[in-house]
Amino acid sequence: MSPRFLDINNQLNILMQVSIIGIVALGMTIVMLSGGIDLSVGSVLVLVGVITVLALNATGSILIAVLTAFIAGTFAGFLNGLMVAKGRIASFIATLGMMAAARSIALYIAEGGSISGEVPSFTAISNSDLWIFDYPVIIFFVMTAIVYILMHKTRFGRYVYALGSNEKAALLSAIRVDRVKIGVYSLVGLLVSVAAIIETSRLNSISSSSSGVQYELDAIAAVIIGGTRMTGGRGKIMGTFFGVLILGILNNMMNLMNVSPHLQGFVKGLIIIIAVVFQKRE
Repeated sequence: MSPRFLDINNQLNILMQVSIIGIVALGMTIVMLSGGIDLSVGSVLVLVGVITVLALNATGSILIAVLTAFIAGTFAGFLNGLMVAKGRIASFIATLGMMAAARSIALYIAEGGSISGEVPSFTAISNSDLWIFDYPVIIFFVMTAIVYILMHKTRFGRYVYALGSNEKAALLSAIRVDRVKIGVYSLVGLLVSVAAIIETSRLNSISSSSSGVQYELDAIAAVIIGGTRMTGGRGKIMGTFFGVLILGILNNMMNLMNVSPHLQGFVKGLIIIIAVVFQKRE
């Protein structure tokens, strides 16, 4: 319907646009395969972004800022894992609490506005390219490969699938369920921190009020479109990869067709419902 759609620049633009949500969706896939859910990814992303900029400005070192982001994101995920595994709190409630808390802390630190970095070279992470691909796209591809290997070729991945299929059976099979859960949420936090670095470096700033908003909706939509069950135990990383691309193409189509941005959330919500209905029929 639009001659601009098949243009190579538009296709590369789609990849660039989905790279951040794609990395977040990889983490969401892991936690949903385990039978849980993480609603805090958007808020943790903005909190990690704010902490990253603070570390960047305080030290002037990009390496220290990146390491700080990894630590902050993983720690937030670790706290989620503790609440779910040790506190026996439902993942929906635990991560909902983290969602509110992380956003609140980010707003407090940034005083409700944006916080900017003072090291211009930090923007090179998101604004450089290799051949025709921007660095965020390459990072997304690399993260997809790593998570694919982790989930489909390692013991940890098998344990996550076992946990999502039947937690009681996994426990009786001598799988350390609590450790696996904590590992799952910590890994989600680490992936969110990678996405936060890309988001922050794009403009060398982060908005405490608008960044990361509804990222959890986009990530969940991509995971469900990719075929992962809400109840856990069934789904594939490559399914999420293509789910992210489908979601990106859908957004791009609506933009090219001048569909109101206020209706795009309705379309995503409708797709989630339809995808779950088809899963139930299976």
